[in-house]
Parts: sequence; structure tokens; C-alpha cells
Amino acid sequence: MKPPVETIRLLGGLTLAQAVKASGMADTGGGAKVLIREGGVLVNNQVELRPGCKLKAGDRFSPLGGKPWLVIA
Repeated sequence: MKPPVETIRLLGGLTLAQAVKASGMADTGGGAKVLIREGGVLVNNQVELRPGCKLKAGDRFSPLGGKPWLVIA
């Protein structure tokens, strides 16, 4: 069984760091950037090391081994 998916709305462009912070994976933007740069976040099942990576509708991101989030328009 697949884990439940949370959703986050895309509002005029969303970076991975912004999405990680908004999802509660990190308390601050700086913490989100560190988590991402250390390889702790997957985007579409691939490790993403760029905090400024732009997400688009349909992208999924998650902490390693954690609950996935889906970006919606």
C-alpha cells in the first residue's frame, strides 16, 4: 500500500527550499537549505541537492524515507 500523499499548492513559483519549509520538514529556510544540500530530500524519487530548484505542478518531494508531498497548481 502506498503512503498517503500530502499536497502543497504552487503559488507563482515554488523553490524546493520553500516547499520543504512550508511542509514542516524544516523549521527555517536555512534549515531547509541544509537538509537539501546534505542529500536529505528526494524530488520525483531522485536526490536533489539544489535548494533553489523550481518545482512544478505534478512534482513530488519527500524527506528520505518520509511521507511524499505532491505539488498542485
